[in-house]
Amino acid sequence: QVQLQESGPGLVKPSQTLSLTCFVSGGSITTNAYYWSWIRQPPGKGLEWIGAIGYRGYTYYSPSLRSRTSISRDTSKNQFTLQLSSVTPEDTAVYFCARAQGPNRDSRRDYRGQGTQVTVSS
Repeated sequence: QVQLQESGPGLVKPSQTLSLTCFVSGGSITTNAYYWSWIRQPPGKGLEWIGAIGYRGYTYYSPSLRSRTSISRDTSKNQFTLQLSSVTPEDTAVYFCARAQGPNRDSRRDYRGQGTQVTVSS
């Protein structure tokens, strides 16, 4: 069974860069045809897809967040990382990592981490 676990600071100051890592166990992030995604849920709102990194290392980003987002991976540690720059209080959300069947917003996700709360505040 694939397990994902998010890790990172719970509090980030405005204008700084949010950095989260997702540790994956029970499956390799280089396994054919899987995409490793980041999604978030702001308070009182629905899930928002941020982006993904595929099994070949290609990255895919939400158009609305593309200019501030970077997703990378460390295959030796079987983990992938989200960096979101120039954060504002509107970036406050629960952030999840997930495994998906495709690289897009609507791709089916079959495994997801429990999520981590990130608050942007001075």
